[in-house]
Amino acid sequence: MYYGPECISAALQAWATRRSIRIEYIQPGKPQQNAYVERFNRTVRYEWLAQYLFDNLAEVQRFATRWLWAYHHERPNMALGGFTLIQRLAMAA
Repeated sequence: MYYGPECISAALQAWATRRSIRIEYIQPGKPQQNAYVERFNRTVRYEWLAQYLFDNLAEVQRFATRWLWAYHHERPNMALGGFTLIQRLAMAA
């Protein structure tokens, strides 16, 4: 069964309302208002999501968990002076 974006959006809104969560939206066509998330989404999409075919959601979750660990622990971040996020956090502590 296919659920369109309108259906998913309504379900998310209902879920959030039941939990007293307010959803904040950015202006349409203004991804710079949400730059960190947009940048992360682009990185995920280009580095692995669009390069593999997955058989099921559990496989995607396992891959995503491994990738996220490497992203924070092994991947140098040029915005952090070539340090990984974990190294930078350790220096700040």
